[in-house]
Amino acid sequence: MKSFTKLTNLARRLRSPRGCPWDREQTIASLAKSLEEEAQEVLAAIRKKDDRNLEEELGDLLFNIVMITQIASEEKKFKMSGVLRKIEQKIISRHSWVFGKDRAKVKNAEDAA
Repeated sequence: MKSFTKLTNLARRLRSPRGCPWDREQTIASLAKSLEEEAQEVLAAIRKKDDRNLEEELGDLLFNIVMITQIASEEKKFKMSGVLRKIEQKIISRHSWVFGKDRAKVKNAEDAA
């Protein structure tokens, strides 16, 4: 978690008045193309079974998400804590056999699908 906090602080610093002029000019919309490109690079690394490159590309994709969330936070739309809370709730609700009372109902991957 410490590394994730460092990453969010890095985005905040880049967007600050003393940060990077290019990063300060970005908007959620302007980062959409970069987000799409990074997702494509992740997919390419998976297809090539290039784990070293996959690790790097996942980081690039994650940083795009962090930057978009930083901008949203600055615009008072939502915060990283909300993004994290909502995905946690969604994952838990989609896995009642792990986190709820349906444990006996799922015995294999087919049952879980």
